[in-house]
Amino acid sequence: MKVKTKNRDISFGGIYNNSVFKKGLEFAADNGALFAATTTLTLSLTARPAAIMLTPKTDKENKKLAFAKSLASTFTGYALMFALSKPLAKKMKGIDKNLTKETAENLKDGAESLSKSKAYILATQMFKLGLGLAAAIPKAILTAASVPVVMNQIYPKDNKGLTFKGKNTNIIEKILNNKKYQEFAKKHKDSNFPMHIIAATDTLTTGTFIYQTKKSPKIQEERKNPLCYNSAISTGLSIITGYTADKLTEKPTQKFIDKFKKANINDPKLDKYLEGIKIAKPILLIGGIYYILIPFISTFLADRIKTTNHQ
Repeated sequence: MKVKTKNRDISFGGIYNNSVFKKGLEFAADNGALFAATTTLTLSLTARPAAIMLTPKTDKENKKLAFAKSLASTFTGYALMFALSKPLAKKMKGIDKNLTKETAENLKDGAESLSKSKAYILATQMFKLGLGLAAAIPKAILTAASVPVVMNQIYPKDNKGLTFKGKNTNIIEKILNNKKYQEFAKKHKDSNFPMHIIAATDTLTTGTFIYQTKKSPKIQEERKNPLCYNSAISTGLSIITGYTADKLTEKPTQKFIDKFKKANINDPKLDKYLEGIKIAKPILLIGGIYYILIPFISTFLADRIKTTNHQ
């Protein structure tokens, strides 16, 4: 289907060649952790607050606390990921040039080039996406500490975070040059590692948040359980439905990839875009579920559990 404009016809299939879409895929491939944080930021400031505040038959104070937790998690998470991921992504861009010939050949794993190798993609994405897992505990601690602050309408303080300078690049190279790590990448190259890393990150973040919330002297005791239940229910449901949705969309996604390949057969960045699709898909799926559908359900159920426990 096409829509005519004064200058040209715009095809609804034009997404395959859309420059903004391609930039987004490149962003996802180069910095999956920050791509996830950006997606979270967008949905947390729009869809999630609406879902929470529109939840029926739920205590208003619990709604407010869930809303405050959402904002605290968003701002602290984005600030932390931005501080951590930007320098790492920059270092990772030229990492292939610093690998030994033996490592490059092994991670190539029979592919035409490193960029086409599933083993190499997994080996490098473990650092990019794994950064979110590494930051899960500090993010959860910052979120728990920020909830009462946000409740008082004060934004969390900026997080300087950590940086990747100097010899850290050599650490990454040493890991990539490690034979055992290379064999791990080759063995699991066809696994759904982006989804697994996201699920592990969410689980660790939620567990830490609940622990910190229980300890917090700044959150009212009667409000702690609903907030913890809300977080646990949200994470559990989003992981289960995320894996289910990912499985159900395998065939449509492959059809999209096939069409995308044909439309961009001569694009030198095609491999980068395809890598971006693999990384972006689970992030967008879980993001949509977690920030649109789940808040409505979890806020309602958390309030019901709280009411039942107090009877």
